Amino acid sequence: MPLGRELPQLLKQRLFHKGRKFNFEVNRLRLPNKSEGEWECIRHPGGALAIPVTPEGKLVLVRQYRFAIQGRLLEFPAGTLEPNEDPLETIQREIEEETGYRAHKWDKLGEFFLAPGYSDEIIFAFLARDLQKLEIPPQQDEDEDIETVLLTPEELETAIRDGEPVDAKSIASFFLARSFLI
Repeated sequence: MPLGRELPQLLKQRLFHKGRKFNFEVNRLRLPNKSEGEWECIRHPGGALAIPVTPEGKLVLVRQYRFAIQGRLLEFPAGTLEPNEDPLETIQREIEEETGYRAHKWDKLGEFFLAPGYSDEIIFAFLARDLQKLEIPPQQDEDEDIETVLLTPEELETAIRDGEPVDAKSIASFFLARSFLI
């Protein structure tokens, strides 16, 4: 925060919806210029994402149905953090559940806010290498519709450029991983 910049003052906070994965609240704020207004916010515990890379250099992605867009997106495996869970633990669990792979080498790529205009969700991105395919494929959660997809980095770039539906957290994380993939 730049020196001398005052933050808005929280005047009132109302929880509108308490959900399974996130909450929706409305906040009344007084800005440093003394004007007041309401801001809506989705409070999210955060998520962890992995870019799994096979020994052959293929990226392991999932094509997953997403209700909000009424269609399937190409994504890297990811999951919501459980209370007090380390992001690495989250993604180690999720990569096995969603793809049937286990990684033995992990590198943290970084973290970023997904959509700070309306949510505090933060994504912790990791590179997952030294992959081992699990002998017994995992059971998908009842509410998931997931297909595993293997692509080269070049094929993923082409898919993104050609307009195939790819989610923003996967595109951002792919950018963070590029120096490891070239």
